[in-house]
Amino acid sequence: MAKVVKGSIAEALNTSQFSLFHIKAMFASAMGFFTSAYDLFIIGTALVLIKDEWHLSAQQIGLIGSISLIATFFGAFIFGNLADRLGRKSVYGIEAILMVIGALMSAFSFNVTFLLISRFILGLGVGGDYPLSAVIMSEYANTTTRGRMVTLVFSAQALGLIAGPMVALTLLAAGVDKDLAWRIMLGLGALPAATVIYLRRRLPESPRWLARVKGEKEVAAKDLASFSLGEIIIEEPKDNIVKKSLSKYWLQLLGTAGTWFLFDYAYYGNTISTPLVLKHIAPHADLIQSTAISFLIFVVFAVPGYFIAAATIDKIGHKFLQMLGFFMMGLMFFIIGIFPSIVNNFPLFVTLYGLSYFFAEFGPNTTTFVLPAEVFPVNIRTTAHGISAGVAKIGAFIGAYFFPILLKSLGLSHTLLLTFVFSLAGLILTYIAIPEPKGKSLEEISQEDTTSQKPIPAA
Repeated sequence: MAKVVKGSIAEALNTSQFSLFHIKAMFASAMGFFTSAYDLFIIGTALVLIKDEWHLSAQQIGLIGSISLIATFFGAFIFGNLADRLGRKSVYGIEAILMVIGALMSAFSFNVTFLLISRFILGLGVGGDYPLSAVIMSEYANTTTRGRMVTLVFSAQALGLIAGPMVALTLLAAGVDKDLAWRIMLGLGALPAATVIYLRRRLPESPRWLARVKGEKEVAAKDLASFSLGEIIIEEPKDNIVKKSLSKYWLQLLGTAGTWFLFDYAYYGNTISTPLVLKHIAPHADLIQSTAISFLIFVVFAVPGYFIAAATIDKIGHKFLQMLGFFMMGLMFFIIGIFPSIVNNFPLFVTLYGLSYFFAEFGPNTTTFVLPAEVFPVNIRTTAHGISAGVAKIGAFIGAYFFPILLKSLGLSHTLLLTFVFSLAGLILTYIAIPEPKGKSLEEISQEDTTSQKPIPAA
């Protein structure tokens, strides 16, 4: 018997039950973030091997480590804009193809130039994955569990973070030739992305986009049946096409892009340079030992942060979680920076450094991904998310490129004090510019259904 939903496509989605379709969509989206995390962060370990083989300068190391982040900036902009114009399904999966191509080319690189080109192609795919996976998941989700569902997609990054050190440790401990080892490390990034290309291309178009941007309500209602129990008949209002201007949402965009920029400087700078950071506190540790320490930090501190965030984000608030995370990770950096002698106490340093990772994941690393998929109207949602992710990767590039230089010139303590300043700025900007989406529908948050063009104020 048909299920009759009186109201809009959005209302049907906002009250929909979690289903097998949502699991399939989360898997298809999450594997992209597993790949992104693996590909972006494995380069830190691979570079330790490449720099000796190719006799790289500090500038070349910085550029190879950060070139994907530059490309991510462009990929996020391009794919985000295309998805608002052409539809989410039209472009979803293409970015995964680029990640596969970039990873395989990286594995067969024969000089610095070819490796840079390969990592750039990879970064284009990674950048495109941010707005598409986040927005598709948020637009499929219901109101009460939207934050958890989008966070679980992003939490696959945790598995990618630990997969990299695991692969590196296995290859190095097995005595694999160094030239072959780094090629395998980079090439393996093609596998997870390749597994979901077909699945992504088969996902239905976002019903919200079809109904509110294209006006194809009947098609949207039909697509709803693909992840609902029984046929759904929608009584959709006649004139409900959304034509919001991005310029009307400048404060939210400043908040989502600015806080993500500030966070990514700290996060990517620290994470890609973790082997160098560990050299400061354990100068006699070899590559296997330092990689093992990195692995333990991620497993003990970072991974729980992702999944605790997923379990609590819809209860404690998306904005509040971001502010809490910025405050606590900044506090860890401040303590290490203000007391330089901590670097001589290995267990204490690792604990504080690890806690900064916990509160990064249980905080802005998760929420900077979730919030841009919530606070903008459907017709500009992937564009705004793409802008936010793209601007963020400028911060990531700055962090990845300059962190090694700062470590060498300023020392670890002063470098982390600077990172504290970025964290504090992120906390303040979150408070000023971002509304609290907890418990609200996407339409309510962005005021899609009101006559006022004014964005909702920050809570």
